[in-house]
Amino acid sequence: MEDTICRQGEENHKEKILALKDAIELLSGKWKFYILQNLHFYGTMRFKDIMETAVGITPEVLSKELQELEQNLLVTRTVNNTKPVTVSYALTKHAIETQPVLESLIGFGLKHRKKIKENSID
Repeated sequence: MEDTICRQGEENHKEKILALKDAIELLSGKWKFYILQNLHFYGTMRFKDIMETAVGITPEVLSKELQELEQNLLVTRTVNNTKPVTVSYALTKHAIETQPVLESLIGFGLKHRKKIKENSID
């Protein structure tokens, strides 16, 4: 009985590790969290607007990151019937589930920055 419980615990642990690996691969990259957070904060954004808020990103990298987010069902891409044609991006309902993760990372980052500042030698 104890051996069975141990094996079930190990299987559960392995499943969690695989889920963590999937989530990290899905959201990996320097800019994906940044893009998701901006879309959450501002709502639907045009490519140009995302470029302006993502200081330091190149158009090629932004395009690649947005394509990956779209492929993974986290953003929708809409071609607007404007002249010139513009493209806008919005979060999917599925992407809303990333918000608690982002908030946790932001909270940790704020605490970490404070701790480092308190311990830095001037």
